[in-house]
Amino acid sequence: MDGVPHPSRWALYHINVYARWLIRRRFDVRLHETANIPDTGPVVFASNHVGIIDGPLLAIFTPRPVHALTKSEMFEHWFFGPFLRWAGQIPLYRFGSDPAAVKLALRVLREGNAMGIYPEGTRGAGDLVRFNRGAAYFALASGAVVVPVTMLGSREPGGGISSLPHKGARIDIVYGEPFAVERVGWPRTREQVGLVSGLIQKHMQVQQDHALALTGRELPGPLPSEENND
Repeated sequence: MDGVPHPSRWALYHINVYARWLIRRRFDVRLHETANIPDTGPVVFASNHVGIIDGPLLAIFTPRPVHALTKSEMFEHWFFGPFLRWAGQIPLYRFGSDPAAVKLALRVLREGNAMGIYPEGTRGAGDLVRFNRGAAYFALASGAVVVPVTMLGSREPGGGISSLPHKGARIDIVYGEPFAVERVGWPRTREQVGLVSGLIQKHMQVQQDHALALTGRELPGPLPSEENND
């Protein structure tokens, strides 16, 4: 990863405590089973994706700084673009290969830090039925453990693609048991990545069932049929 700069990390280390205070003035955010998060070493936080605020919640409330893959369209905004880069998030082009995003994410992991990814690829029901291979690829390429994250309450049942929970709403973030992946050097085959991705998907579904039982909550269901989340 020579020549690839590590994403900015100052904001993740210095302002999250203030951001948590600010968000908790509106929402009742609760963290569960944070003991599952390794104190050191590379981690891929793999989260389900139900609401528009999942990304900020993952980056701000996770006890370890998280550099999350974020859709590149967000970086085109005059304000959010510079802010997201300052906050250490990684722009990702979702409709084809993106070598720059891959290199940045691997730089994060190979320095022993943490990245975030949404294997479903887009907001929706959050049930992990749709599952892309990115989490498996990054884990295999770096030897990072995969920590499942279940977001509950960041979108209410029937809520639209950009809807926010009502003021005072409870939001639960549950960190599941880590899934260990042994690093595999180049070349990694599609079959290897696909096999590990299937195992991670099953593990995350089991951990999500545990999160639902732990919190007594349900997933919000699919987005309204007329809304398209590209």
